[in-house]
Order: sequence, then C-alpha cells, then structure tokens
Amino acid sequence: MDPSPNTNKPFTETRFSDLKPPLSEDIIQTLGPGFEFCTPVQVATIPLLCSHKDVVVDAATGSGKTLAFVLPLIEILRRSTSYPPKPHQVMGVIISPTRELSTQIYKVAQPFVSTLPNVKSVLLVGGRDVKADMNTIEEEGCNVLIGTPGRLSDIMERMDFLDFRNLEILILDEADRLLEMGFQKQVNSIISRLPKQRRTGLFSATQTEGVEELAKAGLRNPVRVEVRAESKSALTNLKIPSGLHLEYLVCEADKKSSQLVDLLIKNKNKKLIVYFMTCASVDYWFLVLSKIPALKSISLIPIHGDKKQNVRDKALASFTKASSGVLLCTDVAARGLDIPGIDLVVQYDPPQDPTLFNHRVGRTARLGKEGRSIVFLLPEEEDYVEFMRIRGVSCQEKKYSEEASDVIPIIRSLALKDRAVYEKGRRAFVSFVCGYKEHRCSYIFRWRSLEIGKLAMGYGLLRVPSISEVKQHILSSEGFTPVEGVNFEDIKFKDKSQEKQRKQKLQAKKEKRQQEKRERGKKNSKKTVNASSATRDSHKRKLTGRQRKTIQTAEDEEEMARDYRLLKKLKKGSIKEDDFAELTGADEF
Repeated sequence: MDPSPNTNKPFTETRFSDLKPPLSEDIIQTLGPGFEFCTPVQVATIPLLCSHKDVVVDAATGSGKTLAFVLPLIEILRRSTSYPPKPHQVMGVIISPTRELSTQIYKVAQPFVSTLPNVKSVLLVGGRDVKADMNTIEEEGCNVLIGTPGRLSDIMERMDFLDFRNLEILILDEADRLLEMGFQKQVNSIISRLPKQRRTGLFSATQTEGVEELAKAGLRNPVRVEVRAESKSALTNLKIPSGLHLEYLVCEADKKSSQLVDLLIKNKNKKLIVYFMTCASVDYWFLVLSKIPALKSISLIPIHGDKKQNVRDKALASFTKASSGVLLCTDVAARGLDIPGIDLVVQYDPPQDPTLFNHRVGRTARLGKEGRSIVFLLPEEEDYVEFMRIRGVSCQEKKYSEEASDVIPIIRSLALKDRAVYEKGRRAFVSFVCGYKEHRCSYIFRWRSLEIGKLAMGYGLLRVPSISEVKQHILSSEGFTPVEGVNFEDIKFKDKSQEKQRKQKLQAKKEKRQQEKRERGKKNSKKTVNASSATRDSHKRKLTGRQRKTIQTAEDEEEMARDYRLLKKLKKGSIKEDDFAELTGADEF
C-alpha cells in the first residue's frame, strides 16, 4: 500500500499483526499478504501514535513512513468517542509540501479509510478549482483532510462551518520541506485553528532549527523516533564508496543526446557504463552511437534483460576483459556485477526505483579506487538532487558543455537512410514514455510534465510517434521540428532480408485493401440496383415530392450515421486514418 518499494521487505522481524496496541483486523486484511513485516520506523512510530503520544520522527523518504502515520490515524479514528463522525466533522488532517506527495498519501490512505463506514477523506491541493473543492466538501462532507498547506489553509478560512473541535490527529509530513518551501505562515494558521488536545506526528528527514521550533510550538512532550544509522543504511542501501565523485547534469531533452556524445568523446580512452531505462532504448542508442563518425574508435557493447543469457554473458566477458569501451545497459547490469576498472558511470535515464541509484554508481570506485558518476536530469527533474541528498547522497552540479556538437542532424540522416534506425527510434521513444509513467518517485518524475516535442528531437526522430497522450493533448509536441517532404513508407531497410520482408508485408496489406474495396464496391452496386428498383417502383407509383424527399433524407441520415460511427472508431483508435478515408470515400479527394 505504501508507495515506497521497500516497505514490504522484512527489515525487522516484527509483523504488523504483532504490534501493541494491536491494529484492527480490517487494517491487517487491507495490508494484504505482501505487507507482513514492518520497517524500523513503523515499528517505532505506530505503537506510540496509537498510545496517544506525540512523535517527532527522523525518517527519510522511502523508509515506509507513509504507513507509519496512516495506520495510526485510521486506528485513532476507529476508537474515537466521536466515531462515526458527522458529515462536516474533521477528525484528521495530513499536511505535506507538494501536490504529488499529497496525492500519493491520499491514494495510500484510501483503502484504509474505506474500512471506516461514514468516514470521507478529501484531497485538497492547488492547481484545481477551489470552488469545486468547496462544493465537494459541502455536498459530500469531509472527515479527513489531506493536502498542501496553501489549499488547506484557504479552505479552512473560507468554510467556517467545518468543525475541528473533535479533531483527533494532525500529521506534518516532510516538515523540513514544508518550511524550506516557505509554508511556515500557512502551517501556523492551520495549527491555530485546531484544538490543543490532539495527537500530532511530525516527520522530517532533517532536524533543522525551524523544525525544532515547529515541534516545540505544535507538539506536547513528543517522543523522538530516530532510525539507527545501520538501519537507515539498510533501508536506503546507501553504501557509497569514499572515492566516488557524484555529479548531475541538467539539460533540456533535445540536448541530452548531444551532451552524451560529447561526454563519450572526451572519455574515449576510459571504461564507462551508460544506463538507460528500457531495453528498446539500449538497442536504439547502440545502433545510433555506433554509426556516429566521432565515436567510431570506441567499442560499444549493449546488454539488457531481453537478450539471451549466453549473449549477455559473452558481452559482459568481452567488456570485463577490455581496457576501455562503453557498456550500454539497463538495470540488468546494476546489481552484483564486479567489472574491474570502471572509470565513469553515466545515468542517461535516472532509475525508476531510487534504491537502484547506488547500485548503479557502485560499479565504479571499487576496492578503494577513484571513480565518477554523472546522472542526466531534465530541468523539471532537478528536485531529484534534493531527494537524493535527503537519502544521504550528495551530488555536485556538472557544467553543461557549450562545445558539444549537435548530433540530431546526424541521427536524422541515419534514420532517412536506414529504416532500422527509424523504427527502433520510435520504439525506444514510446518505451521511454511508458517507462517514465512507472517511476517510483512520481512526484519528481511527473510524466505529464514531459516535453514530448523536445524529447522526440533528442531521440533524433523524423516525426513524433502517434501516442494516445499526444492525440488527447495531454502532452504537447511543442518544440519538435518535423522533417518535411518525406514519404515515410519509402524509407528502406539497409538489411536486404528485412527490406524484402517489409515489401512482402506491404504487398499483402495492399492486396487486402483492394479485396476489401472490391467487396465494398459489390455491396454499393447492390445498393444502387436496389435504389434504382425503388426509383422505378416510385415512378410506377408516381410518388409525391414529399415522399421522394423522405426517401432521400432517410438515405442521407443513414450515410451520416455510418460516417459518425467511423469517426468515433477513429477517435478511439480502433481504425487508422487511412482506413477512415477509404471507408468514407475521403481518399477520393
């Protein structure tokens, strides 16, 4: 249930069902079999909050802290003398610094809130119409408020009929970030409206002076929970070698490939590993990079999970023996590999699972040696640096290389000459977008913030692939410069056998379409005969003008209805534009 991927690992031997005071059976069942054991922060925090103690918890993101406060909140509400609450009686408030984090907490909490009849939780974050939120609260009620400080404070000021007198618990999540982002005033305003007789949980990755002051003002005799250093290390797996220099490079999506090539050229005599998110990306970039003239002298070796084991073993053996070269890979090469002499690890795509970050960088600076690691970040992903700092990993910013040559024209030229480059580029692009949606740190790596146009340019694509998110205008293709005057069906494979197969498929498709057209022609001619017969009959019967008009109108309406059904299929993606044009006769124009 917790968004952290580590919460279901048995870091302690304590089960949720063993905690005292005991959690209700509804909660244990909702947790499910995958969440049997507690993390250290859960073992320490849940019993304290359930025993009506205020807590100040030192816990990093990824430690399982969301369940550490969600479960006690549910238990406290269940045992409250005010349960079940009235529609506008607020019994719990959870404040977090960002919309994305608030949304995650809300999603984690929902299954547990649903175990409480007549309890309604509401998500309140900016970016949405405040009046819509007010209408929802007024019509449906609210008993648990989860949201960002600005929107929560605004709602509390506007809706004075909300009853906080029986509030049971307040949670301040990532309190250090709440203060860093300038929410001190809003947080104080919210706390001032709440009763002092309540339970409060303050969760923070760092104990700053501001957090200490907030704890003094908002909590009563709090118990401090601090995960021991060795436990924290186990939770985050952050064993960074002392000789490892960590860097991050911020650049726009359409500049990433040029920066990568520049980096490879400058380190051509060294041994590097470059990590990509997907197997399709590895295949594509291996094909492209191996054809760029400036990289001809560099040995490139691809490896990913879709390759057969013997192929992977052979590739790794070859790279291990080499004194220089570049291994292009996915996270299949992130764990357990001991490859000597790695000088530089490049994370072209940050890992979907943040715990893999240190596994990746741990391929270098082994056995006391020096090493470097660079992670590429888009401007909208820069919060990842702070996220990793909180987890104990500090990165220095690497300067953007102004002297890097633009490789996009080279890649596009390759795609025009070889269909393999064209098609693999499209597959890599689509797989990246799909993989981006699966990021564990989705409040940092927000797929809706992707600049698809720039991303497609960075891949050197000739046109933006027709993905549903672009069709529905969820993602914008702004920033993409299309290649003009190209018939994409005319692009051929350099490999003769591939091109032969493609031509056979095209011919088969063409014959199928012609057959379908002939069949439609027969049906249409039959309709024409029937219509002519009807016309002759109408002449025989000497139909009136009104009757003839009625017949024509019915035929027109039937044709319009058919075209409308086809249009709906086109919008849903059930048929392609070419098929739509054929079926409606638009291709004749």
